[in-house]
Amino acid sequence: MTNYNVESAVSDLNYLRETPPLVHHITNWVTISECASMTRSLGALPIMAHAPEEVEEMVGIADSLVLNIGTLTKELVDAMILAGNKANSLDKPVVLDAVGAGATVLRTESTRQILDEIQISVIKGNAGEIATLAGAQAEVKGVESISHEGDSIEHARSLANNAGCTVVVTGVEDIITDGRKTFIVKNGHPRMGEVVGTGCMAASVIGAFIAIADDITLATANAMVVYGIAGELAGHRAEGPGTMKMQMFDSISNITPEDIRKGAKVDVQ
Repeated sequence: MTNYNVESAVSDLNYLRETPPLVHHITNWVTISECASMTRSLGALPIMAHAPEEVEEMVGIADSLVLNIGTLTKELVDAMILAGNKANSLDKPVVLDAVGAGATVLRTESTRQILDEIQISVIKGNAGEIATLAGAQAEVKGVESISHEGDSIEHARSLANNAGCTVVVTGVEDIITDGRKTFIVKNGHPRMGEVVGTGCMAASVIGAFIAIADDITLATANAMVVYGIAGELAGHRAEGPGTMKMQMFDSISNITPEDIRKGAKVDVQ
């Protein structure tokens, strides 16, 4: 079994802060401010551009693209496909946050359309969303995973192999896999689940990390490690959901290499 090299997370974070990537988001209206704030707090640069008239131009100056279907419309999906195709033509990485896939026909079919028309670098979702995209039976209520058949690691590996990308399953333990190597990240804090948008913010962190790294899967694991440790630091200081959100921005802004070295909890399969 290959061991996880925590120094890769330290190196990625240092490089990200020294050379801030521009992360273009086409994301949902519920958490757009939180995603921008998390990206900036991490040390990267956010831009939130949705208009089809400018998304291709914006991708041209960005370093990565984050797509989030949380408040999707047909027009928004069309803009995502324009942006995603431009990113593919420029060899820039694309994250797809499949929010609510499996909850409605529109969300599921839109996600599949995006996967058919864009080469996605990282697909992120909860256990129910990823199970749905892997072809398993799952129950997704709104944006929450209620239940699913089968094993989440196997669903993630199957989807990664079929889509030719990295897959992230978020939860108490985060699963990151390219279908061959699998990282299990055990960092995080229960209070993260009390804050609306923590999943969306995770996609922003992934978008920043993969913008500056060659190994997409390792960079994604590093992103989840740093984000999870920041959540732990925030959870120790927070008094409730409101202060938890505030503390998450502060914690990821102030996180140190020593925090990462001491705190990383990762298994590799």
